Amino acid sequence: MAAAQFVVVVYDIPCDRVRTRVCNELKNYGDHVQLSVFECVLSEEKYLQMKEALEEIIEGAEASVRFYRICRSCVERSELIGKGSFASDVDIYIA
Repeated sequence: MAAAQFVVVVYDIPCDRVRTRVCNELKNYGDHVQLSVFECVLSEEKYLQMKEALEEIIEGAEASVRFYRICRSCVERSELIGKGSFASDVDIYIA
């Protein structure tokens, strides 16, 4: 089994209906950590599946979805203050 990768997904979608659909879809892949931010630990196959599903949802809408694929050393150096925690600790790589 391939190692997982850490992906931060950030979106800006003015339409409530589209934004809700994107949020609900992302709940299948990761943790909802901020209003329009998800942290996901995914195989390459799951990453591509998520990206395709989101492309279908936002097609034709005024929307922006960004995918930040974070390398292992960057994840290890990440910090959090206040409440919350990072997504599950797993072996992470960047493809």
